[in-house]
Amino acid sequence: MTIFDQLTEDMKRALKAGEKERLSTIRLLRGQLKNSAIDKQADLTEAEEIAVLNSAAKKRRESIEAFGHAGRQDLVDKETAELAVILSYLPQPLSDREVEAIVDEVIAQVGALSPKEIGKVMPLVMARVQGRADGKKVNEMVRLKLS
Repeated sequence: MTIFDQLTEDMKRALKAGEKERLSTIRLLRGQLKNSAIDKQADLTEAEEIAVLNSAAKKRRESIEAFGHAGRQDLVDKETAELAVILSYLPQPLSDREVEAIVDEVIAQVGALSPKEIGKVMPLVMARVQGRADGKKVNEMVRLKLS
């Protein structure tokens, strides 16, 4: 079952249960997935669906931070609830230790020795973590290992 199909089933359940916040978030996610499929002019692969959800989650995290700095706790709570719904559809994130093992493996495989070779390492690492780790965190880890 694709993520889109799962969202459709969960949307029906949320509608029947009267879960308004969850329902609105699920509808928003379905819309984003549909728009991405329309832009691509084909059905999305699971990796592409995960990328869309990761993008939505990243936007929520940025909004939470911005609203927190602005002192808007009501909006922080709303975005946090939406983020929780989005995260329920994403695969479990990799631990720092697992990401570090992948980074070490790729660095050894490529034979990278200096920060100048980050461009060789990052695409391979990101392909292996496939949306299960934050790219910013991975980049910091690679830079630390190569410095």
